[in-house]
Amino acid sequence: MTDTPTPPRSGPDIIRAFVRTLPAAPGVYRMLDAEGEVMYVGKARNLKARVTNYTRPEGLPLRIQRMIAATVSMEFVRTETESEALLLEANLVKRLKPRFNVLLRDDKSFPYILIATDHEAPELTKHRGSRRRPGHYFGPFASATAVGRTIASLQKAFLLRNCSDSFYAGRTRPCLQYQIKRCAGPCTREISLEAYGGLVEDARQFLSGKSRSVQEHLQADMSKAAEDLDFERAALLRDRLSALALIQSQGDATARSVEEADVFAIHHEGGQFCVQVFFFRAYQNWGNYPYRPRADASLTDAEVLEAFIAQFYENRTPAKLVLISHELSEPALMEEALSSRAGRRVYIEQPKRGEKRDLVNHALNNAREALSRQLAEGASHRALLEGVAETFALENVPRRIEIYDNSHISGTNMVGAMVVAGEEGFSKKHYRTFNIKSDISAGDDFGMMREVLTRRFARLAAESDTDAEDENTGMPDWPDLVFIDGGAGQMSAVREVISTLNLPKEVIFIGIAKGEDRDAGREKFFMEGRDAFMLPHRDPVLYYVQRLRDEAHRFAIGTHRAKRKKDTIKNPLDEIEGIGPTRKRSLLNHFGSAKAVSRASLADLQAVPSISSAMAQLIYDHFNRT
Repeated sequence: MTDTPTPPRSGPDIIRAFVRTLPAAPGVYRMLDAEGEVMYVGKARNLKARVTNYTRPEGLPLRIQRMIAATVSMEFVRTETESEALLLEANLVKRLKPRFNVLLRDDKSFPYILIATDHEAPELTKHRGSRRRPGHYFGPFASATAVGRTIASLQKAFLLRNCSDSFYAGRTRPCLQYQIKRCAGPCTREISLEAYGGLVEDARQFLSGKSRSVQEHLQADMSKAAEDLDFERAALLRDRLSALALIQSQGDATARSVEEADVFAIHHEGGQFCVQVFFFRAYQNWGNYPYRPRADASLTDAEVLEAFIAQFYENRTPAKLVLISHELSEPALMEEALSSRAGRRVYIEQPKRGEKRDLVNHALNNAREALSRQLAEGASHRALLEGVAETFALENVPRRIEIYDNSHISGTNMVGAMVVAGEEGFSKKHYRTFNIKSDISAGDDFGMMREVLTRRFARLAAESDTDAEDENTGMPDWPDLVFIDGGAGQMSAVREVISTLNLPKEVIFIGIAKGEDRDAGREKFFMEGRDAFMLPHRDPVLYYVQRLRDEAHRFAIGTHRAKRKKDTIKNPLDEIEGIGPTRKRSLLNHFGSAKAVSRASLADLQAVPSISSAMAQLIYDHFNRT
């Protein structure tokens, strides 16, 4: 007699087993597949009731039915409140990136303006990251360019310093910023610290939304200076007022009645979603940024927006007011969660009329236009990639193309650069640089390319599966096609490298040799198994390959220049063994500059805190070699 094999339990059966022991309380649940990967993270006001819904998959969306069928296990975390569950869900989704959840891609950090108050003369500077430094933070701004432009105008308007503390300490006379009227010169007491504090307070009030009172104050001072025939001061105040007007005019949408708000608008088309986020602070538009969350096309705009907002604020402080284009299913719960995150009351509104509705419509139009541009560009890129596949006789349309180039000057500061392109154009997130480490002769381009490709593909073969993809962008880890800037010689170096690596996946390599007199349009292409060939002069594929090569060249040159500049301005103290950041900071704070350290006597060096007699002797000997 043979035993009848027990049929494997289905997803609903497995879920029913968990339901029996679940509490009727708030919490977060995770659904796992056969490999132990988390497929989905959800939150519930009542875990038992919510998970019970999955035991009856009939009538649920097909996406959910597939998820239930693939479930082999579940994990649960009980929370005190539903809002706590919502915050935990957002944290887990961002960390685990389950494939059935809405995923926030390209989660960039936004810059802030900081007026640092940990110094006698507060500094005006750009800031990213955690807010550990004492001071007043204003933001977020949508781009570093917007911050830089605003700081430049604020310097003209309020004459605040933006130099480092060590530079400030080493001044014996005002710097160029004072000469061009961008700083009041507190370092050499061209202005008293008390008067400088007044400028700082004016800047703080202006960035806090009290621009009218600041402008009225400056206008009164300008009128008084003119009455006193102090025309030089009147002209200075006039220029400061002009700078303030410039800051206020920089946004393409202003808010007369909304002091502080984050505006979210979502649009979907062609199975893709775009969320535009606008930041309004101090009644001004401080920029916007488009996001493309990864979500199933069957989800509604409101469902995607709700999941997006929860993840967006997982590590950010929300504004006092959040304006949205679509009504959320649980706005009160989201308000409670965001208020808990901010430590103050946060309001969520879907405005129906007035200026708030105009702001949302403006964001919605931007979302619609951004997604339309992306879809159009995507279609164009796909057509070009199909042309590349046909021109170079590839079996499949390439999803990832890598382009390599080198840069150096007489063999110094040698760097290799890798640029990546795919269906959505250049993917700058995946660009890489390679500092040449091996001892090769100056200008040995073949040797540089050998090292770059060896390091790139040896590591790729060791760390990445041939089918692996970037979880956020969908970009494959392995290239289908590689362009090398060079001719037959470079291709020989490539074949030498590839033959020794025994790659688990075939990669097509193509060399691009510049035309006669470096004439664009007369490039020769080198491929394994084919004679060198050229493409028709007006071929769109030729133009596309030229763009790829030029981008690699631009990136390589830029990296090389940055490295060369860093070497040029390297601090002499970095060359002394045993001088780390703490000792360097002590020396610079004591003497003001590395040049002053180099001129110091042995006794002066020994007087610096954290510098021992032996270290002082080492520093003195370094700068006083005979």
